[in-house]
Amino acid sequence: MESIARLRAAVRALGDVDVSGWDDSTLTDHLDELSRALCGLDAELTRVADAVRARGFRIDEPRAA
Repeated sequence: MESIARLRAAVRALGDVDVSGWDDSTLTDHLDELSRALCGLDAELTRVADAVRARGFRIDEPRAA
């Protein structure tokens, strides 16, 4: 299903983001943009999860291998 593939691609893309190597100046310079992106992601993830839950389904975390 294309939607699942797009969600997996988003997860992979986020996995490539590593702000731990950013110096404080870089983080400060991009904090507003980063905050907007993170809040947007949170809102969309919440929207999708709420739609699943509204249909009576649970969202379970995968078990550790």
